[in-house]
Amino acid sequence: MRTLQLEQSGNFKVLNLREMAFIHLDTRCLYTLLICTAFGSTLSSNAEIKVNPPQDFQIVDPGYLGYLYLQWQPPVSLDNFNKCTVEYELKYRNVDSESWRTIITKNLLYKDGFDLNKGVEAKIHTLLPRQCTNGSEVQSSWSEATYWISSQGNLDTKIQDMDCVYYNWQYLLCSWKPGMGAHLDSNYRLYYWYEGLDHVLECIDYIQAKGKNIGCRFPYLESSDYKDFYICVNGSSESQLIRPSYFIFQLQNIVKPLPPDYLSLTMKNSEVNLKWSIPRGPIPAKCLIYEIEFTEDDTAWVTTTIENEIYITRTSNESLQLCFLVRSKMNIYCADDGIWSEWSDEQCWKGDIWKEILLFFLVPFVLVSLFVLIVTCTLLYKQRNLLKMVFHTEKRSPF
Repeated sequence: MRTLQLEQSGNFKVLNLREMAFIHLDTRCLYTLLICTAFGSTLSSNAEIKVNPPQDFQIVDPGYLGYLYLQWQPPVSLDNFNKCTVEYELKYRNVDSESWRTIITKNLLYKDGFDLNKGVEAKIHTLLPRQCTNGSEVQSSWSEATYWISSQGNLDTKIQDMDCVYYNWQYLLCSWKPGMGAHLDSNYRLYYWYEGLDHVLECIDYIQAKGKNIGCRFPYLESSDYKDFYICVNGSSESQLIRPSYFIFQLQNIVKPLPPDYLSLTMKNSEVNLKWSIPRGPIPAKCLIYEIEFTEDDTAWVTTTIENEIYITRTSNESLQLCFLVRSKMNIYCADDGIWSEWSDEQCWKGDIWKEILLFFLVPFVLVSLFVLIVTCTLLYKQRNLLKMVFHTEKRSPF
């Protein structure tokens, strides 16, 4: 039998290899047993932890044209989790949307805006954090709720071509066309609301055509920027029901600025300096982007900048005419979208103007001179012929 000699404090101990193998095997089994026991205990503990879904989950319409409340009550039997902070995972969307919006909250109420032209669906469940459940998150089953407004009137009675523009970030104007299926006695009314108003307001300055409302001029809208702006256009008719239409805007995304003015174009060798003034009104300069259309003789191109000045290089020093015009829009730092302003007046530079002046006067002068010359020659020719006739007449006369 082979043995292994180990030196310890100058003495030798002889251990049997078989004995060491058995000791090593016993140690591994002990570790395995301990791990399995702990894992089984954890599974058993987690299997016993359950939580109920929230109670009384519902979608409430307070009458704000699409701004809805999603509310619920805590689940039953939370006595075992008094020291735990219970959270809720809320998912919601309009019915035809492909994706859910997800919110994790500790509250019992959540508010958001929805398109009431479509249905709304939401679901919620309870979450227990890891520190309350031996390291693994526990979730309840889902509670679900839906909301639909009552649909009245045929779909073709709704207004069409709704268009809203916030001119120069100062006054809002909306316009529409009557529904294709609306009867001649139909008329429409506009209502609006945004956070900060105590209640829904009706338009007080309608735009009319042939006695029918086709738009609304809004009054000054205090503290309405960067908020959802809710609009409902409903109608009435003695002969039919009218289907209401709902819209949600963020006003900064439908701003249409004034066009820039006081354009200047200056030349220095081959470098061209284009400059213009910032549009008048309350829109900060940092919120604007500009589109420039530049023309060099017959070649045109477009570029953008956030400054009210730009330098470009001429493609040829022989250019006879340079022109540009500018328009403005809200940029991505202040809005998700915007409406381009109208184009400014065109500003031009013309090269070698003396040649043009010379040509302008020379061509008419040459034409007039040529005309005078022809007329003079014609008159002289006729006068010569007349003199000849007189001379011959006198020569034949006996006197």
